[in-house]
Amino acid sequence: MTVDIASSPTRLLRTADGSLAYREAGSGSPLVFLHAGFLDHRMWEEQVRSFAPHHRVIAYDARGHGGSANATGPFRPVDDLAALLRGLDAAPAVLVGVSMGGATAVDCALEHPELVRAVVVSGVGTSEPVFEDPWALDVFAAQQQALVAGDVAGWVDAFQRFTAGPHRDLADVAPEVVRRIAEMAHGTLAKHTPEEPDHRVPVTATWERVAGITVPVYAINGALDAPDHLAAATRLTRLVPGARAVTVPGVGHYPSMEDPARFDAELAAFLERLPD
Repeated sequence: MTVDIASSPTRLLRTADGSLAYREAGSGSPLVFLHAGFLDHRMWEEQVRSFAPHHRVIAYDARGHGGSANATGPFRPVDDLAALLRGLDAAPAVLVGVSMGGATAVDCALEHPELVRAVVVSGVGTSEPVFEDPWALDVFAAQQQALVAGDVAGWVDAFQRFTAGPHRDLADVAPEVVRRIAEMAHGTLAKHTPEEPDHRVPVTATWERVAGITVPVYAINGALDAPDHLAAATRLTRLVPGARAVTVPGVGHYPSMEDPARFDAELAAFLERLPD
């Protein structure tokens, strides 16, 4: 059975501040995919095809991304996720997230543990990241310079450096992956203006609390990801009791897009090990 998320309708879940866009396919135990920052649910197309035959798969757009509403007031992404899980009667769910999405998944295990069955992350620890590697700081500086200049293309070019990571050129990444990431990033940027306020409210003391997470935690990291991303995932799996990690060779910050077969195999094996 083949399932294509592009053929499923986009649905909207109303919240107190606009709507969250999501797509779902399949039936069974809930498996919720959370995209990376500046991307959207379309980064998970391969995983929907793989897992919808045996799971109820939900892929949604975080607030301010894709088809979801922009924030008009203070909000926490973790509370949007909780509203989605409750509104769709999809809890407890296995949460699978890359980068920003993984951070939100970990936050959910901290703030709304009753909604979470397990957490899978890629290239992230918690929503309180630490960036100190010169390569990453240079990327952020390039992004900021482009933002100040109003250079959207330049910002996306800098952003794409995380796609390749510090050990490759972007030309070493499959062109279709690069194209999809650029398309999603441009779409998110088009929803915003440089002067608009950032309404996100942080979840605090995450690193101090992760040792209290009681659900299974698994990290599927790209071997060529940035050092700070890998260090955060390593720190998470060392602090959470029983957490484990695996490395996908030859890929960077988006292993689910660069090597979906390997990513899906690792995720499927993890799901099979979960207790009923």
